[in-house]
Order: sequence, then C-alpha cells, then structure tokens
Amino acid sequence: MEIFSVLRIFLIFTIFFLMGDPYFSLSSSLPERLVKSRAAHHNYTAISEFRVLNRKTLKDCPDPNPYLQITTSSTAKLFDEEYITVNVTGVLLPSTRDWVAMISPSHSSVEACLENAILYEQTGDFKSLPLLCHYPVKAQYVRNDPDYLSCKKKECKKKVKGRCVLSTCGASLSFHVINIRTDIEFVLFSGGFVTPCILRRSQPLTFANPNKPLYGHLSSTDSTANSMKVTWVSGNQQPQNVQYGNGKSATSLVSTFSQTDMCNTSYLQSPAKDFGWHDPGYIHSALMTGLNPSTKYSYRYGSDSSGWSNWTTFKTPPAGGSDELKFLAFGDMGKAPRDASTEHYIQPGSLSVIEAMADELSSGGVDSIFHIGDISYATGFLVEWDFFLHQISPVASKVSYMTAIGNHERDYGDSGSVYFTPDSGGECGIPYEKYFPMPAVAKDKPWYSIEQGSVHFTVISTEHNWTQNSEQYTWMKKDMAAVDRSRTPWLIFTGHRPMYSSNGGNIVSPSVDDKFVQAVEPLLLANKVDLVLFGHVHNYERTCAVYKQQCKAKPKKDGNGIDTYDNTNYSAPVHAVIGMAGFSLDTFSTNGNAWSLVRISEFGYTRVHATKKELKVEYVNANTRKVEDSFRITKS
Repeated sequence: MEIFSVLRIFLIFTIFFLMGDPYFSLSSSLPERLVKSRAAHHNYTAISEFRVLNRKTLKDCPDPNPYLQITTSSTAKLFDEEYITVNVTGVLLPSTRDWVAMISPSHSSVEACLENAILYEQTGDFKSLPLLCHYPVKAQYVRNDPDYLSCKKKECKKKVKGRCVLSTCGASLSFHVINIRTDIEFVLFSGGFVTPCILRRSQPLTFANPNKPLYGHLSSTDSTANSMKVTWVSGNQQPQNVQYGNGKSATSLVSTFSQTDMCNTSYLQSPAKDFGWHDPGYIHSALMTGLNPSTKYSYRYGSDSSGWSNWTTFKTPPAGGSDELKFLAFGDMGKAPRDASTEHYIQPGSLSVIEAMADELSSGGVDSIFHIGDISYATGFLVEWDFFLHQISPVASKVSYMTAIGNHERDYGDSGSVYFTPDSGGECGIPYEKYFPMPAVAKDKPWYSIEQGSVHFTVISTEHNWTQNSEQYTWMKKDMAAVDRSRTPWLIFTGHRPMYSSNGGNIVSPSVDDKFVQAVEPLLLANKVDLVLFGHVHNYERTCAVYKQQCKAKPKKDGNGIDTYDNTNYSAPVHAVIGMAGFSLDTFSTNGNAWSLVRISEFGYTRVHATKKELKVEYVNANTRKVEDSFRITKS
C-alpha cells in the first residue's frame, strides 16, 4: 500500500478512535455536516461512491425527451432466480454517464437524501460506485452494452417524406435476480454515480412467491452426528417444517432481526441502521433427529401455504471418535455478482471457489465444510446476505457447513468487540448468529467445539475477549485440556485472525495482533495442538512447527516428496492461513520469515483428510483444480 494511502487511513481511524474513546467527548461538538460526511462514514467498510450514494440529493434530470423509456423483459411475477433483460430505448444522446440501478423495495426513495457530502473524498476511496438515498442492490452503466455509445440499436422516431429525420438509440442490460421477497424496480439515471439525476423508472416487479422457503443450509449440533440443523429464509413468520428420511418431520423455530437491533455509536449512524437496511424476512431453523453418522438422507423444507423447497440429498458427518474425516476449510469468501453489475464489496474469487467445491462434493468425497470468518461481507448491507446464502446453497445444503465469526461479522465501535474498527457496518454479529446457528456457548459468545471423525475442532472468536482469565480464554483452556486423544487424536484450533502472516497489513490494522498471540499461543503448545487454521489475510501460507516465531521442527519429504511433520514426538503446532476463498488477494512481504515455508496468492480452499494416524492437508487452486501445496502430519 502506498505510504500516502496508509497515512490517510491512519488519519481517519485516529479520528474514529478519538470519537469512540471515553476520554474524548468529541462527538457532542462535531458539526452535523462532519457527522454525516464521507469521512465519518469510513465505518462503511470498503467505502465507495456506490455505497454512500444516499448522501447525494437527487433530482429528476432536466430531460424533455418524450421517447425515453426503460422496460424489462419480464412483466409477470418473478421466479426465485432469473436473468432479467432491462431495455433502455428512445435515447437521443447516449452518454458514458448513463446507468441503471436495481432498487428494492420499489417504493424506496431515490430522491430525498441526507445532506452534506462535503468531506466524503477524505476517505481516499474513489471507486466508481453509485450514491443513492436507498442502497441499490446492484447497478450497471448502460455502456456495458457495447452497442450503446455507437448507437447501433437505432429506432426511427420521425420521418419526413419517407426519410428518417429523427432516430434514437437503445441498449439492453442483463441483471441476475434472486428472490429477496421485496419487489424490485429498475431506475435509469444520468450524471454518473457521483452526480446522478433520475431519467425514468420501470414498472415495479414482484416475486411470484415472496414467502417461498429458500437458501437452506446445514450445520452440526454436536459430535454424535445423530442430528443436523437446517436453516432457511422465508417471507412467512408462521412455523414451517422440514421433512426428511422416511416420513419424519420437524417444526421450525422462527426468528428475525430488525433495524433497531443493529449497532450504532453515539456519534455516527451505521449503514445497517441507515441506507444499507433490507428486511431479512424470517429465519427458520429445524432440527432433524434420529440420524445415523456418515449416512445419506433426503429432505425438503417449507409448508403447504408458503411452498416447499426441492428435495435435496445430504450426508451426515462421521461421529466424533470414528476413524476418518474428509473436510474442506477456508476463510474470507463473500460473494460476487453473476452479471456485469457493480455491487458493494465484491469478492472476485468466491464464485470459482464455490464451483470448485461443488464439483468436489458431487464426487462424494466431502463430509463437512469449515468457513472460518468473514462470511458474506454484507457489512451492513443486508440484502447481500440473501445473495451469499444463494451462492453457497450448492454445498451448504448437502453437508454440514460450520462457521467461525470474523471481523466483518462482529466488529463495531461501542459494541463490545475487541477491535474498535467498524468492519461489520453495524451488524455486530446479529445477522451472522441468526443465519448460522452454531453450537455456541450462548448468544454473542460464538465459540464452540465439535468432534468429527478423528478430529476435535476448537473454534474460537478472535473478535471477543480472549485475554487471560476472560470467559473465552477459560473456556478454550478447559476445552482443549479435556480432549481424549485416544478418541480424537487430532486437535485442530481455528479462528479468524492469524498468529503468523508474512503480510504485515498496515499501521492501522496489522495482520497479526501481538497481544492475541501472547495470550493464546501458549495454550496451543500446552495442549499439543496439531494444526491451526486462520483466515483474515487473503492468501495461503504454511509454517513449520512454530512457537514464538521459532521453528521447533521442520517437515521432511516422504517417499512421494510430500512435506511430512512427525508429531510422534510433538514439538509445536503447524499454522496455515487459508483466507484465499474470495476476497481480493493479498501479497507477501519481500522479507522472508524463517517460519514461513509455503506462500501462495491464488484463490482456492484446503482439503483435509484425517485418519487416526495421519492428517493430510492439500491446498487446491480453484481455477486450475490442481493441488499446489500438500503436507502430512503423522503419529505412530
């Protein structure tokens, strides 16, 4: 990162920190225009002109063109997923600054906006993204149609003596739409993303069934594998059912969250409470019981009144203490559009990773998945949870999809998170815990452990207090000390922020928190943790058996040339950073660390095969499907 950008970020976060520090009561003296400025709204993670479009006052364009229209290919009720063609016709003078936004709900105001955008550019974020009163789900410049600016799609509007004397131009754009329950509308703007004015609005489009049960995903509830939880979203708050096995059924528990549940600070409103809000509908969870481990079942969820999902086949994981487990693991996925749209916070590698894992699941060689933090990157723009849940459905609906919380789910000022950085955009873990109900200790205590096959997983939150004698510290110490290594010989410790990384981050947000390392790393050594999996840094990196920056042991090549760590005589944990599943990739520093053995900056995921005597880990490049790193940890 250039030093100028770093200094700008440092200035912004210093201001934010001072405003949030109890010893500095600046918030009461801040002018209103600063509070609502782009500088103050740096808490909208990855701020861009698109994200803060609502800070612009919009008006109708002074355009008397009587021919201009925006129409859609679909005028009937919308399916749960489809591609809609938006047609712009009757344009007299095509401009590079013309664009179309998808708005939901359709009645949202795109005219009345908050004032005072004076200081927005001080954030240093100049991405070309729109600034509307209500967050647009997605947007495209009309010039995405290559025939628009050259006016190849002409229509004659006026003829004189058989000769066309007035013609107009047109364009067609394709938008990927999924069922988000609320109706949608397409709005044509001119003036670009920064100074937009409204030209035309399409007719509102509604979904055929806004109550449809959708986006079901599975999670394990304990180590027996005798039960599985299925969670889905619907527009209907009445309890629904999951039908599974041979005639079994379970009724859902229904929950939701509201705009008032989102976090705020005393000096600044978050996007989750403001223009990023979208009604989440109702979140249903039902428990399928009486299952057998490592067994396939079929299920569907819904109700006669709201509709039913399709039947899906899923597989339970192996029970804790059994001989074998095959799982996939990664962090920092997020989502990306399936069209040419601009959206808030696109994670460009996420689609290729999901597609690669879905292909692997179809082969039957996966028992479960672990996603260790930075889940959807919705960060206060709630509609993006729907798009993320839709994206992961091909894998999360078929095997246990276990998660850990990350900074982009939890962190926000004045919310009780360890870090004051406003990375969750005001969500503060609330949507995360609703959408992904893990077997956690309690509400907003999202740490847990679970056993599958020969592995004991200790899953922590790096965003909650982990200092010595804190509740979480006491829990993790007790949990790891109680592992029966004759039953589950492998102990894997996982959370979001890493202890080792060759990417330094920046002066405001370093990749590694030394205080976290000092507090928790001794527990890993004391309890003989075999493998540590972290995300947060967006690349892949593997260490030697390391403790306190020192290699305690290095792997040796086996007969196949694969790095092998012999833990018969335990020395220290092996760490792997696996945050390369979607977010734009991070580079590595030029200064090599002795403990860093493998460094790869490509999108992918890890594949792990655990038996009683061996833990084999492979890093898979999602684009080539090739294994680019492989190592083994063995015990006699």
